[in-house]
Amino acid sequence: QVQVVESGGGLVQAGGSLRLTCTASELTFAAYTMGWFRQAPGKEREGVSCITRIGGTTYYSDSVKGRFTISRDNVKNTLYLQMNSLKPEDTAMYYCAASLSGSWPRMSHNEYSYWGQGTQVTVSS
Repeated sequence: QVQVVESGGGLVQAGGSLRLTCTASELTFAAYTMGWFRQAPGKEREGVSCITRIGGTTYYSDSVKGRFTISRDNVKNTLYLQMNSLKPEDTAMYYCAASLSGSWPRMSHNEYSYWGQGTQVTVSS
């Protein structure tokens, strides 16, 4: 059974940093485009960033571009999201997801098959 597990969330002050980690098991990790999404209370789930299978191409939403960095280690079956210069508006539940096929950039949650349970990020002002 495929498992996707996020970790690394927490409470941080504005301007601070966090590194999210996502591990996936029981799937061929290197065959999947991976993405990070977030959902704040009362808002729709939005795409934050995605990365191609080998990691050669990345994409970021305008709201996080220049502050967040997505990366992956296909040997460790692990996805990362380095978040710097955090803002209160970054507060949300962050989800990792895996996609086997779809368009590029892959920023629609409909294109992802496997999801983690999420990790909460809270940025205080």
